[in-house]
Amino acid sequence: MTSKLMPRTLLFGALLAAGLAATAQAQIQKPSGDPLTSAQVQELLTAKGFKKVHDVKFEDGLWEADATSGDGKALDLKIEPVSGRIYGEQTASRLSEADIRAALTSNGYSKIHDLKFEGGLWEAKAQQSTGQDIKVHVDPNDGLVVSAQND
Repeated sequence: MTSKLMPRTLLFGALLAAGLAATAQAQIQKPSGDPLTSAQVQELLTAKGFKKVHDVKFEDGLWEADATSGDGKALDLKIEPVSGRIYGEQTASRLSEADIRAALTSNGYSKIHDLKFEGGLWEAKAQQSTGQDIKVHVDPNDGLVVSAQND
């Protein structure tokens, strides 16, 4: 009887291991998605409690919008086009200028200059490994490039 259970146990173990490996692989891969539309950005900001959302436009690889916060302050917002992360003047940076330079360098960018924290995002001009000059916006919390546009 033990010999009949052994193949089933091995099969179950192999299937479980394959399922866990597939789940781990799915978690490692960056989720892909379509960029948000203007209407979706408007809806997202309204759902997050912003009022009087207007002048929604796509510029420099980011959505931009003007809105009023819940306490009545006028805000200029920037929105990452796929994830919908929202940045604005109220956003503080957890990373220093040196951290951002290190993050960009480790991601293959060189000749980093005009680095400044503005509107809730780090902005810099740099050169890609291909030699192309670009303007990048970098998340102030994790150092990921939010947008990269030819300069």
